[in-house]
Amino acid sequence: MSLSPPSFPGPLGTDSFPRPLGTDAPPTCEVPHFAPVRVRGSRHQLRRLLQHRRRAVAAGLALTAAALVAAGPRDAAEARHSERPRGHPVADPVRQRRAVEWVSAPVRIADAGTVRLLRAGDRVDVIAAEESTPGGAAQVVARGARVTKVPEPLEVADGGGALVVLSVERSTAARLAGASATARLAVTLW
Repeated sequence: MSLSPPSFPGPLGTDSFPRPLGTDAPPTCEVPHFAPVRVRGSRHQLRRLLQHRRRAVAAGLALTAAALVAAGPRDAAEARHSERPRGHPVADPVRQRRAVEWVSAPVRIADAGTVRLLRAGDRVDVIAAEESTPGGAAQVVARGARVTKVPEPLEVADGGGALVVLSVERSTAARLAGASATARLAVTLW
């Protein structure tokens, strides 16, 4: 009887000698031939997206518009409530001031010599002195008014003063007009 080694190793401890590597593997079989597999992943999708970027931009804008509409107020009642600031309430709400309206106000100054000293761009204070009161009380009618124009003086023999055009707020222009009707006006340069 001849002893031949078994093709597969037996349980542990039954083999008395080690076997060479690879002798216990099953026999190889042939792999059939097939066509190569091409995977279309995100790289292909990105290329296609770049080729059709007009559609992509339009789709992005549509999504953005839809998100803005969805996040906006639903009706007029919600629109009023959405204008309120969020967070802690402010103790004194900030008042919005109206825009100051500047107007050009022509003013007759009693002393024509003083008006000849003025140039466009000068800043002046306009003072009203009551004619009826001797040594009278004078009050400042306009502070920091800007001279916009000094017209050429007309020949007036009775000492009627000279005209100057000032840029002032609308309310100050009304005070100047009222003061010029009852008092003599003078200017001081800054």
